[in-house]
Parts: sequence; structure tokens; C-alpha cells
Amino acid sequence: MARIVGEVMTFDVVEARPETSFKDVVRLLDRHRISGLPVVDDDDKVVGVISETDLIRRQASRPVSRAVTARELMSTPAITVHPEQRIADAARLMERRGVERLPVVDEEDRLIGIATRRDLLRVFLRTDDEIGRDVREEVLTRALGRSADGVTVSVRDGVVTLAGSPEHGGDLPLAIRLTYRVDGVVGVVNRLVLQTTSGPVGLVEGPMGPAPGPR
Repeated sequence: MARIVGEVMTFDVVEARPETSFKDVVRLLDRHRISGLPVVDDDDKVVGVISETDLIRRQASRPVSRAVTARELMSTPAITVHPEQRIADAARLMERRGVERLPVVDEEDRLIGIATRRDLLRVFLRTDDEIGRDVREEVLTRALGRSADGVTVSVRDGVVTLAGSPEHGGDLPLAIRLTYRVDGVVGVVNRLVLQTTSGPVGLVEGPMGPAPGPR
């Protein structure tokens, strides 16, 4: 089922302090071959994030001779996530806010790791076969029980199509929601027909989107 940020984040984080100088920030980025880093205070709480873009922008707008620290360079407030958040939700947050990395914090907002765009997007590189197997083995069994025998699952480019007639009822809305939560799923087409005593009803056909959020 859906993976969480804590499974893919990097625990060994390169960080700066508010008083870290411009030159030392540049050295950290160069030495570790990274494009950005979080800024933390004395309690290890994230107070901002510095990217290469921040460095270039600030240097272009300020005299080179003037001493600059991380406090002046960083973007704030920092956009952070918690380790138990779903990777798909974190990826959407990253895309919506236009950032390349998300500091991962604990319940007291202390830095415990970092998740990059590359870390989060790995889940969307799963094959269609892997996605289909998860839907059949985990989603349908949980949502439809015995009626899953009457359902077929096909996947193409991350879009899952559910078709067939569940013979013993089952929770169709739950099946759709859980399918969306499978790592790598980018869309769901529902072609399930619910069997009743008076015949098949409730045919819903077409793509279901955008993906619903956590419930």
C-alpha cells in the first residue's frame, strides 16, 4: 500500500545555522554536491531553507563586500513534512509550492531528515504490473472481500481500470479510494457494475480525478 516519507527520506542531513556565512553555505553545497539545505536553530528546529536560487538572487541584489549570513539568505517560513505523511501527498505539496526538497520534522518540529524531489518521485517509477498486483492483492481483498472474484484490474501508464460485477456487494467507494492510495497510481477508471436482486445497477464509467486526499 501507500508508502510514507519516513521510508525514503535521508537521515544524514547537511544543515546550516542562522549565523553561517554566505561563503560557508556555498562550501557546504559544493562539498556535498547538493542544491539546497535547511537552516536550523539551537534546538534543531527548522527556521528556513536555502537553495542555489536564493544565493544567486541575494548576491545579485546586495553588494558583494557586505557580509551575508544564512539568516538573510534563507527562504522562510520553511515548508516541512512529517515522516508519517504519504509520499504522494508530500510530492503534491512539493509541486504546488515549487520546491526541490522538504525538511522532515518530528512532532516538536525538530529536523530529523530531508526528502528531495528525486526521493519522492521514485514511487511513480513503479511498473504497471507491480501496481496491478498491489490493487488485486491488497485493495480488492480489503474493500470487496469475496466479491473481488468478479473484478478485473488492468493498468496502463499508472492509470488503473476496475471492471466487472462484484457478486457479493462490497464497498465500491472504498475500493476506489484505496486504489488511489497505491504507490504509482496516477488515475482510476471505474467500470464496476453493482449486482442487485433486480439486476446490475450503478455503472460508473470514466476517469476518476483528481485523486482524493487523505480520509
